[in-house]
Amino acid sequence: MPKVMMAFPQGKHKVLTMSYDDGKTADIRLVEIFNKYGIKGTFHLNSGMFGSDDRISEKEAAALYRGHEVSAHTMTHPTIARCPKEQIIEEIFEDRKRLEHVVGYTVRGMSYPNGSYNKIIKEILPYLGVEYARTVHSTGQFAMPDDLLEWDPTCHHKADLMNVAETFVNLNKTQYLYMMYVWGHSYEFDQDQNWPLIESFCEFVGNRREIWYATNIEIVDYLKAFQDLKFSASCQFVYNPSALSVWLQVDNQIVEVKGGSQIAFTS
Repeated sequence: MPKVMMAFPQGKHKVLTMSYDDGKTADIRLVEIFNKYGIKGTFHLNSGMFGSDDRISEKEAAALYRGHEVSAHTMTHPTIARCPKEQIIEEIFEDRKRLEHVVGYTVRGMSYPNGSYNKIIKEILPYLGVEYARTVHSTGQFAMPDDLLEWDPTCHHKADLMNVAETFVNLNKTQYLYMMYVWGHSYEFDQDQNWPLIESFCEFVGNRREIWYATNIEIVDYLKAFQDLKFSASCQFVYNPSALSVWLQVDNQIVEVKGGSQIAFTS
């Protein structure tokens, strides 16, 4: 039986994703930096607060975040673990609907406002069309998520970011998959007067051939596409029913399984 393992697109084994909350106007500068260095971000927005309290306006959002991902963050940013189920449902579902009207695609993820969630909320989310939800519990690690509805990031950008980035870049054991997941709020760079930090970080980690730069939902879709692969019992061939290509490491060789195709593995 061949030894088969998941790889990232083009056979890579590292992925970087960035996650920023609240949609303040500082996102404009942050998006410019991401675009400059080929980095992708997921931006979690409160649709009921567009244009208020130094937030991006509804008219600006679609163009600003093009090429990145817009994700939910509830309409008005309540501490939802303290709210009744009816309010939780409205805050999340209405946020999705309003954001989808703005950006023109399905919004399928969120970050928990104020880091607030519980077991009941996690059980509700799939019925609201939410496929992942980010916490604020930084792990300091580079592991892939075990629970997409309790997706812990690697670090906040204030947490020794450049040293974490250097560790990530130097990881070279291809028997593992590594994910660096950075979260924060763009307005913190204004408050702390440290825009050079994120600029230096993006310059250092960006535009590297060995790293896959992805939004949160792109990672989710890829993981699901791998899980949906139909392997023969002997792992001698595989069928990919999804539209996405999936890359595999098969006996130390990188193999692309294109969407809708079946391929046999040769030794």
